[in-house]
Amino acid sequence: MSENNDNPPPEVTPPAPEDGQAQGSTDPLVRSGTLDRLADTARDYARQATAENTNAAYKADWAHFTRWCRAKGADPLPPNPELLGLYITDCATPQAKAPALSVATIERRLSGLAWQYQQRGLTLDRKDRHIASVLAGIRRKHARPPLQKEAILPEEILAMAATLPFDLRGLRDRAILLLGYAGGLRRSEIVSLDVGREDTPDSRGWIEILKPGALLTLNAKTGWREVEVGRGSSEQTCPVHAVEQWLHFAKIDFGPIFVRTSRDGKRALDTRLNDRHVARLIKSCVLASGIRGDLPESERLALFSGHSLRAGLASSASVDERHVQKHLGHASAEMTRRYQRRRDRFRINLTKAAGL
Repeated sequence: MSENNDNPPPEVTPPAPEDGQAQGSTDPLVRSGTLDRLADTARDYARQATAENTNAAYKADWAHFTRWCRAKGADPLPPNPELLGLYITDCATPQAKAPALSVATIERRLSGLAWQYQQRGLTLDRKDRHIASVLAGIRRKHARPPLQKEAILPEEILAMAATLPFDLRGLRDRAILLLGYAGGLRRSEIVSLDVGREDTPDSRGWIEILKPGALLTLNAKTGWREVEVGRGSSEQTCPVHAVEQWLHFAKIDFGPIFVRTSRDGKRALDTRLNDRHVARLIKSCVLASGIRGDLPESERLALFSGHSLRAGLASSASVDERHVQKHLGHASAEMTRRYQRRRDRFRINLTKAAGL
């Protein structure tokens, strides 16, 4: 049959939709809206596949990249490895008003862009030579050892807790410091705790207070894990007692454990604390307690963060490394060692063991 047939094919008239059926749709699920509701639920699950902070970072990475593309007259879609290679080159180059980004930040941005492309049904090949070779050169030229936050040691966490008053707000903040330290918790894990299981939709864990201590069940970065926080040697230093005091005087028996207080500090409110409160609390207590008073205030503030609690526990607990690794929820012993600021690095002497 010739392809240049001048006679067009006859038009086919589609059957009329049945009564009550949407035009152009033969699927009753679409007509009822069931698939739309499932799609909304699926999007919610997809958003929860990564942490809230990670989602925010990935969103910022995409916004920065698309602005860069507009400025260069390029299109961010579809993924172009050569364009991405030029982008990370620009990120690694100091600008007139901004320093070059660190290698870790550039790698994080690539991860964020790969994730964003994936959400759009596209694939960014990070092994493409235009990306991989440029990134390898950036690592070789600019990579530096990671900057670690200072570990808070036992005498320092006690000095920090001693600066807090014994009003309701002080009881809450003391419980945050001691529980965060003894549990080796991330700041997001601290504020996401509820009194009971599934008390609130935004909970990421709950606490069970027992006679020997507190059992925390957490849904963290590495999945669900249990953290056992034993009672301390005295009520003044015991994290479990601090939590009990806060819950008792704040009259909290349901929902978020750590919430805001009224302006006068006499009533606990319903609003869950933001994890930024933990970071601000640590920095303010560091200043008030005089820790590293030999340094200027700006340097002292830069040295300490929420991770200082986890690093402090890992550096101070004189137990087998396996127990610290499990407590912190690390997938490898190497990750745990990064948190141990003053571990005995030469406890095992392979030189002598080899006969030298």
